[in-house]
Amino acid sequence: MATALITGANRGIGLELCKQLEAKGFDVIATCRKSSPELDALGVRVETGIDVGSDDVVKTLADRLKGVSIDWLVCNAGVLSSESLDDLDFDRIRRQFEVNSVGPLRVTKALLPNLKKGSKIALITSRMGSIADNGSGGMYGYRMSKAALNAAGKSLAIDLKDRGIAVVILHPGFVRTDMTGGNGMIGPDESARGLIERIEELKLETTGTFRHMNGDELPW
Repeated sequence: MATALITGANRGIGLELCKQLEAKGFDVIATCRKSSPELDALGVRVETGIDVGSDDVVKTLADRLKGVSIDWLVCNAGVLSSESLDDLDFDRIRRQFEVNSVGPLRVTKALLPNLKKGSKIALITSRMGSIADNGSGGMYGYRMSKAALNAAGKSLAIDLKDRGIAVVILHPGFVRTDMTGGNGMIGPDESARGLIERIEELKLETTGTFRHMNGDELPW
């Protein structure tokens, strides 16, 4: 049985990924800061108290998972706040970098001993991290942190290729979740289905690509 670890798994896209992967027969490890009734009801392994923005906390996760082989590592945890040029809260911007950019790199580094040849890493980013696609400005912290995540994902793909580990950088779509205030064009179930399809088709030959959940390749 393949094992998938999903960060930020208590709600939204992360919760839906857990549901669908569990239904596919995966052994699911769900990590989050605090669980939810919906996550607990799935009956998967839940590791709470996990803030991917903390070095010490992520180290405790690695300690808990020592010896556990991970086939899919899905770095989904993220935070969103809205900064304009007239409202630049630098503490909020720094927090987005710690969680959205450094967090997935922190988790990947800590769990490298759990990965093996054939394992896959999926970084859930946003097309708002695309510099070429930015036509509206604003959202400084979120855009910057996701662009940084995209850069980290590309480097990880290069550095891990010789180990037989493939990396994909995925935009989930504009999804109706608590993070987006219920706004969006698709639901978490549709987004999760597309994300899973993209991870399933990921190969070393396509490692390091930046893709929409629908399969389109996105501009950097």
